[in-house]
Amino acid sequence: MKIPISILLVILAVNLVSAQDRITGELSATRSEVLAQNGMVATSHPLATQVGLDVLKAGGNAVDAAIAANAALGLMEPTGCGIGGDLFAIVWDAKTQKLYGLNASGRSPGSLKLAYFEKEGMDEIPSLGPLPVSVPGAVDGWFELHGKFGSQPMEQLLQPAIAYAEKGFPLTELIAWYMQRSIPYYQSQGFPNIAETYIAQNNNKLPAEGAVYRNPYLAETYKKIAKGGRDAFYKGEVARTIADFMKSQGGFLSVKDLADHRSEWVEPISVNYRGYDVWELPPNGQGIAALQMLKILEGYDFSNIEFGSAEHLHLFTEAKKLAFEDRAKYYADMDFAEVPVAELISEDYANKRRELIKDRASTYKAGEISVGETIYMTAADKDGNMISLIQSNYMGMGSGLVPPQLGFMLQNRGKLFSLKKGQANTYAPEKRPFHTIIPAFITKDGKPYVSFGVMGGDFQPQGHTQIVMNLIDFGMNLQEAGDAPRWDHSGGSSPIGTGKEGRGTVRVESGIPYKTIRGLMGRGHSVGFTRGSYGGYQAILWDDENKVYHGASESRKDGMAAGY
Repeated sequence: MKIPISILLVILAVNLVSAQDRITGELSATRSEVLAQNGMVATSHPLATQVGLDVLKAGGNAVDAAIAANAALGLMEPTGCGIGGDLFAIVWDAKTQKLYGLNASGRSPGSLKLAYFEKEGMDEIPSLGPLPVSVPGAVDGWFELHGKFGSQPMEQLLQPAIAYAEKGFPLTELIAWYMQRSIPYYQSQGFPNIAETYIAQNNNKLPAEGAVYRNPYLAETYKKIAKGGRDAFYKGEVARTIADFMKSQGGFLSVKDLADHRSEWVEPISVNYRGYDVWELPPNGQGIAALQMLKILEGYDFSNIEFGSAEHLHLFTEAKKLAFEDRAKYYADMDFAEVPVAELISEDYANKRRELIKDRASTYKAGEISVGETIYMTAADKDGNMISLIQSNYMGMGSGLVPPQLGFMLQNRGKLFSLKKGQANTYAPEKRPFHTIIPAFITKDGKPYVSFGVMGGDFQPQGHTQIVMNLIDFGMNLQEAGDAPRWDHSGGSSPIGTGKEGRGTVRVESGIPYKTIRGLMGRGHSVGFTRGSYGGYQAILWDDENKVYHGASESRKDGMAAGY
């Protein structure tokens, strides 16, 4: 029998991935964990990690370090984040021995009504242009975090990013790859200020890997924020520039929308998974999808199921399908919809949903209950404070709308509203859209254990579930848990009302063996391959017995974990 070339390539890729020369650890691991006693920072850019570490060494705490590193990432990784986007965070406060959650996502314009989309004959909100732009919440998120937990002046925390923006820094491999593709695309769509912001300030040439990149416009914006606080962004000259530009582009975001913005402190929610409490934030984010999946999967004995086997991926995929049907029906801004959070993550509901899983791939509907690019980073300090933070502009670099001489692109998060009447996530003025970005945290016996996150739109709750299972079910260390081969399932219903019926597709990385692929096909799954959808894991683990931090940054991004 002649073996198809696609299968031969998969077999070859598996052999290459497994051909590691490390003498310890899982074969998929790219390096050892990073170990330190006094503090740890893990981000998707080595220079941003060092910015956060410098803050810790200078006496700042984990939240100070996170703000400084996030500001640096907004400059250094504009393909994934920036102050035109939103932010979510979970903070472990060592003084109160408690977790705190921050939802710093922005709302839709007050003057944009559902009737506008109906009049225009739109079935969904476009991903580019003025219509998907909601209020950027990241800057207010910084100041909320700083006001509650910060210890060093904001001027001091933003200074490293300002200096890098003015003097420049060399672009890393992956970010340069994305910029070389994103910037020309936005130019081809005719959006103004793209070349002025990203090219003209760099000798009129789009920088490649290793070239020094500058953004003096962003430096000036950061200086205004450092001096004038959050109001300099939401009520001052920056706000007027944003609003005037949006109006010129046919948009609706106004000075009033910006001035009225507020973040919200929320209670993190959790499920217990085999003795570990896994924490997420409540909707409008999708974090509880990971909790739903874990409660379903807890009913299976994975001590007898091999990692990466057909049985493992089948059970995981079916649990994902069940949770995501509920995600499509129920998840939304809880100021506008009654989301049955307690019921969705309950033991009884998980038991009922688990009964629907059979030996073959199936399709499901949501349960009956009465009722996207990103960066992730984490930091921990000598006093035991830890922060899990995620920040994003959503698809690509964002909407394509770059206000003049401000140095950043506005997000397109409003793309994730549904335009179908009567749904939980249906568009409304001053409403927060369904959100894909989610930070996560694990505690054990009331003590901090792991602060972690994984980027990647719909993959994120699937990635969170994989990391938890890798650590708890399969005994991997923190680095191995992130480097292990991944997979996801695409298809099914969507919170924006455009999902497709059917069993969808299980997409696998090359490290998943062909035996598993064949086993999945035998169970009725469609199997495919993709790239770039799984990366971005960063994590910090606290070893309470030895009083040591473990750090990890997986190999799919340019990032680094470092401690002292």
